[in-house]
Amino acid sequence: MKTTTLLAAVLSASPFTQAALLWDGRFNEFTSASDLNRWSWSNQVGPYQYYIHGSGSVDKYISLSESYKNPNDTRSRQGARFTLDSTAYWNGQNMRRIELIPQTKEAINKGKVYYHFSIMRSDKNPPSVNREHQICFFESHFTELKSGWISGESGTSNPNLQWMTNQRSGWKTEWRAGVWHNVAYEIDFSANKVGFWHSEGGEPLKQVVAPVSVSTSSNGADWHLGVLELPRNGYSDTTEDFYFSGVYIETGPITTTIGGP
Repeated sequence: MKTTTLLAAVLSASPFTQAALLWDGRFNEFTSASDLNRWSWSNQVGPYQYYIHGSGSVDKYISLSESYKNPNDTRSRQGARFTLDSTAYWNGQNMRRIELIPQTKEAINKGKVYYHFSIMRSDKNPPSVNREHQICFFESHFTELKSGWISGESGTSNPNLQWMTNQRSGWKTEWRAGVWHNVAYEIDFSANKVGFWHSEGGEPLKQVVAPVSVSTSSNGADWHLGVLELPRNGYSDTTEDFYFSGVYIETGPITTTIGGP
């Protein structure tokens, strides 16, 4: 009896806690991308804010399908294809954009949290290697992915997918078609640090960059799931597709299994 009581006390005092899902953006509740249209500034429903897009209908920029998710992710019913086409200009800007913002009142910008997603490209409608793409970024760009030729660098093309902090590359790999890259940003908003977790396919996430110091600025409604493409003289628009799945934010010990809790 004493042993049982002692064990219970030790467990209750243990510093180890289970991960807690703060926000779920895995598209499981959607029947089609048109469900995104239910959200508006006056009717803030669903997991996403949908307002950064071109002048066309939602199906021109986002489509959902089981074939668009990482096949190793058993927690997601479907994934999303994000498309940049000739109409994907938002609000009169000269940048093509298609982005979703988490719609939540949870504290996704407090303490230590993990922003998860998987990303893939195809041989069909590949992202340009001659233009800079800012992917899954915060408004202040303290952490993000980038692909293609980075503005200001030498040469004319860049085949890599890169993780950046404050515009500096901390990790990169050649972005090959058909390869799912699983990503988690380890963000400590209290300590102003960011680390990077990564794997491919169905492999568990591993920390590949230990946390580095950054200014972790966020109002809780400024993480952009999607892509912003910078224009570049001499390179015309082409249709480009980006695939996302397994999108969620958690706190507590990181979930390394692909797809999440």
